[in-house]
Amino acid sequence: MSMHRRFPTNWPRRLSPTPLALALFAAVAAHAGTGADDADAVADPQQAAPQRTAAQKSSAAANNSSELATIVVTAQKKEENIQKVPIAITAFSGEDLINRKIETGGDLVTATPNVSFTKTNFAMYNFQIRGIGTQALSVTTDPAVAVSFNSSPMIRNRLFEQEYFDVSNVEVLRGPQGTLFGRNATAGVVNMIPNLPNFDGFEAWIKPEVGNYDSKRFSGMVNLPISDTLAFRAAGAWTDRSGYIENTVTGQNVDGRNLFSTRASLAWKPNDSVNASLVWEHFYEHDNRARTGKQLCHTDTGTTSVNGVATSKVDSAHLNRGCLDGSLYGDSAYGVPNGSGLPWILAASTAVGQTGANPNGTIAYAITPGTDPFQGLTQSKDLRKIATTYDPQFRAKNDIVQFNFDAEVGKGLKFVSQTLFTRDSYYSTQDYARFQSNPIFNATDNVLATLNPAVPAYNILPNGVYCDPQLGCSNRQLMVDLNTAYSKQWSQEFRLQSSYDGPFNFSVGANYLYYEINENYYAFNNIFTLLSQSYYNRSSIGSTPITCSPGQPEPVAGRGCIYIDPNPIGQLNGQGHNYFRSWNVADTRSVALFGEAYWQFTDTLKLTAGLRVTDDRKTTTPIPSQALLTTGFAGGGTVNSGYPALPDIHQSWTEPTGRLVLNWTPQTSFTDSTLVYASYSRGYKAGGTNSPGVGADPQYLYFAQRDPRYKPEFVNAFELGTKNVLAGGKLTVNAALFYNDYKNYQVSQIEDRATLNENFDAKTWGAELEVAWKPVREFQLSGALGLLGTRVGPNQYSIDPMNRTQGNPDWVLVRPWMQQASNCIAPAAIVAKLLQFTATRPSLLFGLCGKNPFNPGFGPGSPNLRFLGGVPYDPLVDAPNGGQGFAANVGGNSLPNAPHITLSISPQYTFFFDHSNLTLRADMYYQGESWARIYQDKIDRLHDWGNVNVSATWYQPESDLTVQLYVKNALNGKAITGTFLNSDDTGLTSNVFIQDPRIIGLSLRKGFY
Repeated sequence: MSMHRRFPTNWPRRLSPTPLALALFAAVAAHAGTGADDADAVADPQQAAPQRTAAQKSSAAANNSSELATIVVTAQKKEENIQKVPIAITAFSGEDLINRKIETGGDLVTATPNVSFTKTNFAMYNFQIRGIGTQALSVTTDPAVAVSFNSSPMIRNRLFEQEYFDVSNVEVLRGPQGTLFGRNATAGVVNMIPNLPNFDGFEAWIKPEVGNYDSKRFSGMVNLPISDTLAFRAAGAWTDRSGYIENTVTGQNVDGRNLFSTRASLAWKPNDSVNASLVWEHFYEHDNRARTGKQLCHTDTGTTSVNGVATSKVDSAHLNRGCLDGSLYGDSAYGVPNGSGLPWILAASTAVGQTGANPNGTIAYAITPGTDPFQGLTQSKDLRKIATTYDPQFRAKNDIVQFNFDAEVGKGLKFVSQTLFTRDSYYSTQDYARFQSNPIFNATDNVLATLNPAVPAYNILPNGVYCDPQLGCSNRQLMVDLNTAYSKQWSQEFRLQSSYDGPFNFSVGANYLYYEINENYYAFNNIFTLLSQSYYNRSSIGSTPITCSPGQPEPVAGRGCIYIDPNPIGQLNGQGHNYFRSWNVADTRSVALFGEAYWQFTDTLKLTAGLRVTDDRKTTTPIPSQALLTTGFAGGGTVNSGYPALPDIHQSWTEPTGRLVLNWTPQTSFTDSTLVYASYSRGYKAGGTNSPGVGADPQYLYFAQRDPRYKPEFVNAFELGTKNVLAGGKLTVNAALFYNDYKNYQVSQIEDRATLNENFDAKTWGAELEVAWKPVREFQLSGALGLLGTRVGPNQYSIDPMNRTQGNPDWVLVRPWMQQASNCIAPAAIVAKLLQFTATRPSLLFGLCGKNPFNPGFGPGSPNLRFLGGVPYDPLVDAPNGGQGFAANVGGNSLPNAPHITLSISPQYTFFFDHSNLTLRADMYYQGESWARIYQDKIDRLHDWGNVNVSATWYQPESDLTVQLYVKNALNGKAITGTFLNSDDTGLTSNVFIQDPRIIGLSLRKGFY
């Protein structure tokens, strides 16, 4: 597998419908005259359009009936009535998705009990079921909620970003699926089933739509039976809208969408025993979508003294976190980090940042000591306003190809084959912070290299402006990140399924999955490049910087020489050390054998026993990051350019999973049908590796050493449920109780500029209720209630970056040297002593977090005991966890993003007229409080929130014309759905993710037959 794939840079600026889509809509227009004759129209929708397909007639009849529609699902890899399946499932037909305004995967939360959704960092999302989701951050992480396309699993997908179109069903299976869908689905499965070609006749529809935020949508479908055995179907959807977020600096609305999806499929049915289908789906996006929203912060105003010893402004910079713990919902949360303690700001305002001497003989620094680049700034309290110099860019492309084949190979015996190939790529760049820095650079126009004789220094900051090859010229600190990735997957499954008339049936199979990914995360900062030039790449203070060649270090005063990538962001060569790069390369190979047996003991009692054995093998190529590293004692690294890889890490697991289900279908006097079931499931999710750490030379820089691997996750799940149809099909009542015991649940944070995935034992339990009622054909009411409890196991420990001292007054937090990343803690008594050494205290304070290049041979683990302020001190020996901080006991805490209650209620009323009907509908959703992280600090508390969608839909059956006016988020809520705590070295700001604003839209759908 190549480690040098790059995302294509020649993307078109705007998207336009593909030739396939144009042909699709042309075919629709050509058949526009084939609808029913208005003169023959009648009130009965089944008679009004005789050329409709059987499926459409069934749907129309259900809408016109006083009974609830029958929902067919594929939760057990075969079509079954949802009321007969002993699994907790919520299913939505294509019509349900439209009525409920469920347009993306994230909208599923508004109608599914015990489900939560939030976007997360690095262009990812977290969809959780019953308190469990993908909390781990790593390219080797498998999703806890498996996402499937037409029953085939996909590790990397866009099904939670692209908009649903021409969908048959979306099914949400809750709880671990240990056999049929079993691979690593410890929380559940979301299965999207597209509409495939049918042989009933020509059909088509087109749907234009407009709305606020300059929203424009167009979608359509055409179904063409080519012969009695072959049919073709094509569908497409295009969306273009302006952004929901205002950038007050550039004056642009960002977080807009411009995307196009298309799907083409062929169905072949040569006889009643054979079926085959080939599907290609393509997703394409190019816009200014923002991966993250606003950054909130309770400003750390600094420390005035330590143990009675007063601190100067510079001292205080070494001792502040940037942001403090505090609620995200008060006015003080809209502060900015105290940037004086950012490691690169400290470096550029101390000895490393010397640019020469001022004419009066004082030292000239690139940045004045004690400078806070955000001093005096305030943020708008509007969560949909940011202030950044750099507008985001987002590009994504995804292709899915699926071939399914099934054939009757004997009486009551079917062979099934499912083949899937996907490839996905994305490119996302945005301002790392969400607020603009003040001008901070000191002009070097009059700075001298030597005073006597007076020799001008190299003018590296003319007029106080620095020109960075990636970020351009500015007098401010600029921070921008870039996330790119390319992945592909191939999977194959074979199954043999029986449908005998007797009491015993089975389903057995095998599958194989191969997945590879090459992902990069870059962080650019113009001060990184400035320090590379002004300190590492010149022989003396004020001299002209040397241009360093890749792989050919040129020693400069013993400090080495950093290679600076000369290319702009869109054309990086990826070898520079003047930026941070996390390069992640991995592949997964998985093989499984599985089977289920079904015993119908009596007419009312059935046992299901399933077993799956999965063999997962993962290979990771660790490629350490190299920001500001080069050779030499002050360089702290081993190379001046490039990213040498360490030996591959190979991991493998062979684990059994499965389920036992006993279901009973008694005949009762008060129900039309009843299902009662009890189940036990065993779930498993493979482990993986953390992103690689820093490629430092241990002789000069120290980083906490830890196992790069994290453990697999297991769950024992118990469920008791019932499904009931009552009142002649007018009422369904489904309920479930569940208890899940998790071992090694995977949870992540950022530590030392790398992901640290930790494992925790945990338990979840709760109840779910889903009700649908249609007492008369005009009125329908549905609702879902989820109650959830979660708890981390007792005596589980982890270091909280927001609270490393855990309130211990004898210890204080200290900032690290610029090439290091994480804060540390040190004894207050020693810090107080160091504050008395006026001349040397900045470099001594740097040394408290471990080795730095100015203390070679005297850092943690060295044979020499380091003396700081006359006191022997070695963080590895004398500080908790090597100086990283006190571990917090998180035992008994709730799991992240696990609200205790979710509630949805959806009333609908239809007015029937002679030739049309009007449906008024509301969808109301409430989600209770939850926590964003496992530590339950004040900053982690997420408030409860709600959402209301309303719509009015007019439908004329004989012409198949639908007009819908809708409002999403009618109350215009700005709820925070999730957060991400940024790393120590960027100030511990919190990225917040919020619900979309009020959306008003009008759509018109016209069908043709």
